[in-house]
Amino acid sequence: MKNISDEVLFSKAEKAREASYCPYSGYAVGAALLCADGTVYTGANIENASFPLTVCAERTAFFKAVSEGKRDFTAIAVSGGEKDKKYSACSPCGSCRQVMREFCGDDFRIVLFDGEKIKAFTLGELLPFGFSL
Repeated sequence: MKNISDEVLFSKAEKAREASYCPYSGYAVGAALLCADGTVYTGANIENASFPLTVCAERTAFFKAVSEGKRDFTAIAVSGGEKDKKYSACSPCGSCRQVMREFCGDDFRIVLFDGEKIKAFTLGELLPFGFSL
């Protein structure tokens, strides 16, 4: 497993925000997903006028990685905030947490900005009552 720092992973998520398509909410989100082999897949949120068809940045990153055969993940960083402004506190939605649960264990790390500093949580902390079959 190859590690990169939380700060570097978060900076990749911040860069991914630039590709966000968010004409309806104005809220841009970027994600950077770290694979166990050191590969990083990024994603941005992509909105749609039919809002349920919107895809979050986290799921975009996961779907890109999975569609290329990756299945072993160690961490994801998520950066969100008003488009063209500095990031603010942003946490994965329930749908994204469920996708994380599909592919990751309780020790999977989620790197977020808590409003003051970059901080890491585990999937077990953010989705404490999940289980895998």
